[in-house]
Amino acid sequence: MSKLHFTTKHANEATVKHNWYVVDGTNQTVGRMCARIAAVLRGKNKAYYTPHVDCGDFIIVTNCEKVKLSGNKMDEKLYDHYTGYPGGRKEEVAKDLQKRRPEVLIERAVKGMLPKNRLGRQMYKKLFVYQGADHPHGAQQPKELKF
Repeated sequence: MSKLHFTTKHANEATVKHNWYVVDGTNQTVGRMCARIAAVLRGKNKAYYTPHVDCGDFIIVTNCEKVKLSGNKMDEKLYDHYTGYPGGRKEEVAKDLQKRRPEVLIERAVKGMLPKNRLGRQMYKKLFVYQGADHPHGAQQPKELKF
């Protein structure tokens, strides 16, 4: 009786191919869209996904000012940051943040869904969020990513 030996193929930097995708944020729900974007940034949509290797693709999000939040989150969800001074906690409602800096809604949602380590920070750098339909990455010939 012979033994069968199957080996798992692990991806590495030489075998991984990074593609470019464009996502249109018009009328998309932030949480659902960002969950799918985070999965593509991690590379979970590929057959050779390896947890310790950056297998993900580049994502360009356009029309970030046209995304929506479900329920009453636009009026009730708070985003906060700290200035570094005592009592320096600043809060802002999602509606006001979307008017002032709409790309932050998507960036913070995706960053929270990625691993909290060096690899996660490397994956996060492959996310580009822009207001309007134009982006400066035309030379990469990105494909449209439909959900």
